Order: sequence, then structure tokens, then C-alpha cells
Amino acid sequence: MNRLYLLGASLVPLLGATRTLSEGVTIGACAALMNSLHQLLLAPLRQRLASWAYVVASLLLLAALACCVQLALRAWLLPLALALGHYPALLCLQCLAADHLLPNPRRWRLLSRFVCAFFATCLLLGASRQWLAEVAGLHLASLAPGALLLLGLLLALYNRLHPGPAHPRRQGTL
Repeated sequence: MNRLYLLGASLVPLLGATRTLSEGVTIGACAALMNSLHQLLLAPLRQRLASWAYVVASLLLLAALACCVQLALRAWLLPLALALGHYPALLCLQCLAADHLLPNPRRWRLLSRFVCAFFATCLLLGASRQWLAEVAGLHLASLAPGALLLLGLLLALYNRLHPGPAHPRRQGTL
């Protein structure tokens, strides 16, 4: 098994915490803040620590960041913090996935693209789920299975609008 299974774990906050546009904005901002602070604070330690010490430092830093984010949400946005539940703490998995999957050269450029794409997906998914649940009357959109179906439809639309070259093994022959 490769390390890409960590990206599947980062879908949990995306699907569970984007019932409305305000929740999508909040979870996207929390993800951007946690990812950027995690990478920024671990940059000086990356070359100085052994692999096991680096993992321990990363986990301790992520625990501290998740606690600070949840305490800040409870202090300033209590109704939204109660609606989000424990999803901001699950952003730690996304930070670990980004830390392990990003290569050392061009790390910041790829991280910024990843964070911007995640934030845009949170916005789009939150807005469309709120519209489908409130305006169109489709109650399934406000539940997690509806979010998974809607995310699949959005990815299919993206693939339709941005076609890439097909792999030679997957091209059909006449």
C-alpha cells in the first residue's frame, strides 16, 4: 500500500463539515491555517531531527494547533464550532498527508495549490449543499452520503470540462 491512503482520510472533514456555506468557509480557513502553520513551524526542524523525532514533533505540533483552532472557534464562533464538532481536529490527518506526500523541492508552491484547491472545494461543496437542501428541497444533500454523491458529480464535471490525454492502454481501438 502506498502513502496515498492518507488523502482518503482527509476527505472526512470535507464531506462532514460542509453542510452550509459558512461551515465550508470555516473548515476551509481552518485547513489553510493549520496546513500553513504546520509546514512553517516544522521547516527548521526538518533537517535537524531524525525521522522518528520529526514524526513525534509533527504530531505534538498538530495536536497543539488543533487545540488552538478548536478553542478559538469556541471563543469567537460558538454556534459554528458546535455545528462543526470534532471536524477541525480531523484536519490533522490532512496536514500529515500533506507533510508526507509533498516533495522537498517546490514544497510551498504545491502546498499553496493544495490549500487553495481544498478551500475552493469547501466553498463549492458548502454552497451547493446548502442550495440543494434549502432551495431545491433535496434533504439528502445535507447528509454525508449526499455530500459524497455531490462531490463525485463535481469531480465528474471537472473531468468533463478539463479533459486530459488518455493513457495509451485505456484508449479504445476500432
